[in-house]
Amino acid sequence: MAAPQESPDQGAYVPTPRTVPTRSRDRASYDRETVHAILDEGTVCHLGFVRDGAPVVLPTLYTRIGEHLYVHGSTGSRPLHSARGEAGLPVCVTVTHLDALVLARSAFHHSLNYRSVVAHGTAHQVTDPAEKATALDALVDQVVPGRSADCRPADAKELAATAVLRLELAEVSAKSRTGEPNDEPEDLALPYWSGLVPVETRYGTPAPAADLGADVPLPGYLAPAS
Repeated sequence: MAAPQESPDQGAYVPTPRTVPTRSRDRASYDRETVHAILDEGTVCHLGFVRDGAPVVLPTLYTRIGEHLYVHGSTGSRPLHSARGEAGLPVCVTVTHLDALVLARSAFHHSLNYRSVVAHGTAHQVTDPAEKATALDALVDQVVPGRSADCRPADAKELAATAVLRLELAEVSAKSRTGEPNDEPEDLALPYWSGLVPVETRYGTPAPAADLGADVPLPGYLAPAS
């Protein structure tokens, strides 16, 4: 398979029994732009699959190229062994961003403001060299945009030890919560603080490696925003 290209917007994903939530259906979205934005903002996904009759969930790096998710792995890992061949590996991949703690007057109505994506499907191991190289560069750039062009590419031994899974984005949905606490009317007069505590992800000041030469400058893509 050749390296995929970014695909144009094709409208909404089609809901399926696995992507329609049983609770809070109003929080679900099948909008393609919304799903892509949530995926593109993250760096870590959780890859779920069944191994020897038992569920397994692994955190790992991922990236999106067009209508495919690419998940990083080792050639010796369980999911990569299972994903070999035409049958592939049935998986569920999730990505979540926590935006705020929602503190209500009652314990029952405490909640979280969040954005999440759940994708179901069959993952396959990427074997085409061009597609694999594109996916690996995209995985590096998912962590730090521009980094793949500013480091040594993987050599043959490293490529042999690295595996990539590909999952088509077809059976997928987003779900989110925003807004204030949902206090009961009879609780509004209670003397308990109620509101939102924002949660933010921030990058700290880059710290050079102890063995980095003094003549190697900080890359522009790591410089603090002015």
